[in-house]
Formats: sequence, structure tokens, C-alpha cells
Amino acid sequence: MFGIADYGAFVVAIVVFLAIPGPGNLALITSTGKGGVRGGLAATMGVIAGDQVLMWAAVAGVAALLAATPTLFSAVQWIGAAYLAWLGWKMLTAKPGDAPVLNIRPRQYFQQAAAITLLNPKAIVFYMAFFPLFVDPARHQGLATFGAMAATIAALTFAYGLGMTLIVHFLAERLRANPRIGRTLEKVAGVFLIGFGVKLALSK
Repeated sequence: MFGIADYGAFVVAIVVFLAIPGPGNLALITSTGKGGVRGGLAATMGVIAGDQVLMWAAVAGVAALLAATPTLFSAVQWIGAAYLAWLGWKMLTAKPGDAPVLNIRPRQYFQQAAAITLLNPKAIVFYMAFFPLFVDPARHQGLATFGAMAATIAALTFAYGLGMTLIVHFLAERLRANPRIGRTLEKVAGVFLIGFGVKLALSK
């Protein structure tokens, strides 16, 4: 299909990748908890937008440039790590009555999720290594093949994000009656974000 080898396996691989805990999932969950369904969907679109930029950057060979220029790769890595750690610290140190780390306006959720996605340099390398695995050299159609792969990833990400948003929103409605639980979950989310930032900074 469109020069994609084993399309079914490609779809399964993307679904598994989406389900792996990481900053994108955490941004989606936090956005839904703060902004409801609109916040979750806006964050989902932000993740999709960030992924599309990274995917096409990988296709254009940006990953090869980063791999060949350790200083540039390291700079992007540290920027991403610092951003995640900063978000985590803001959540961890937030006090009752403080303005939320993530504003409830959907456009800001979109920007937040897109920034978290774009500032993960490993994602570019992932796409650079991932795409060739499912490209059929005999039937490859150039940009049409990569376009079909990108569209598939976007559609699956939207479906996954919608499902996660509805589940998290359902649970959040039942937790709002106990603000202490919500604050605890925010602290836990902050710890995880700091952890993601540290892991990204220390990874090679």
C-alpha cells in the first residue's frame, strides 16, 4: 500500500509507540485534567503538529545533520531537557490558589504539547531510523509514500489522543470533588516531567 511494506505491522508499531509513557502522554493527560476535553484535544493536535514537523525534518535529513554535529545535537538535547524540567518544577512547587502551570485556554495547550514534542531530539532520530523499516524499495513512490506514512501516524495519534482525553476527563470529573487528590497528581506529574528532563539530558 503506497509503497509501505507490511502496512499492518506499521500500524501496530505506531500504536505501541503511542502507548509508551513519555512527555507527550503526560502533556495530554495534564492538559485534559486542567482544560477538559477541549484542552486534551488541543494538546493532541499540538502533539500531531510537532510530530509532523519532526517526521518531515527527518525525511529531509535533519537527523543526519544532528548526528554528524555533536555540538548541535547536544544543544537541542539540553534545551529540551531544561524545558521539561522547568515545567516539572513549576508543577511541583505550585501552591493551592496559584495559576495553573498549563493555562486552560486550548491554544496554549496546543503550544505546550507542540513544544514538548519538538524539543525531544530523540524523536527526530527515531523517525529517521523508523521510516526505512517499512519502506518497500521496489514499490517506493517517493514523497507519496512518506505522505501516506505521515497521514497514518497523524490519524492514529488523533484516535489515541481522543480516547485518552475521554478516559482522563471521565476520571477527572470524579476527582474534582477532592482537590487534595488533584494537587497530589499534579505533584506526581511534576516529578515525572523532571525525571524525563534528567533522563533526556543524561542520555547519549
